[in-house]
Amino acid sequence: MTKSESTYATIIDAAMDMAAAEGIGKLSLGELAKRTGISKSGVFSRVGSLEALQGAVLDEYDRRFAEEVFLPSLQAAKGLPRLVMQVNLWLKKGSSEAPRGACLYMAGAFEFDDLDGPLRDRVEEGVARWRASLRKTVLQAMEAGHLRPDTDPEQLVFEIYSLIIGVMHDVRFLRDEAAPRRMHRAFNRLISTYRSFNEVE
Repeated sequence: MTKSESTYATIIDAAMDMAAAEGIGKLSLGELAKRTGISKSGVFSRVGSLEALQGAVLDEYDRRFAEEVFLPSLQAAKGLPRLVMQVNLWLKKGSSEAPRGACLYMAGAFEFDDLDGPLRDRVEEGVARWRASLRKTVLQAMEAGHLRPDTDPEQLVFEIYSLIIGVMHDVRFLRDEAAPRRMHRAFNRLISTYRSFNEVE
């Protein structure tokens, strides 16, 4: 890694921590300069505008999320095993109380829900991609005969996503250590209502 690449990585890493703790809308080139010990002009020369920095932070979050959740879940068999692994890995990542466990998209969804603009659009795109990935896995489970043929994919995705939002709220805001166990039980109960009779047998 060149010095320039190392400096850029340092900036993005610090910006990730700041966004996780305070919200992506609170990012500031000046504050990043203070936290990294890099001049404000040095930060600007490497990331450009504040908008470009916010986009870069979300891109990096996407990369890390894929690395920790979506890519490992591909090791499981298509269908319900993959859906279960995907949700379990998402639960593991999202139920961390550490700042880096914060979900920039879910926090951003509440931060920008009543606002318009490029950053809101970018957050919405990220949420849509995640839900599309879940929907694809649900459809594969239906095709494999693991879920009932009358399963409504959009409804199931909504219910899973709602559980994930709920566990993140209880872990991070209520600091409830039991929340991940409750979410796991709720997910198992939810999936039991969608299982194919053939799959159960």
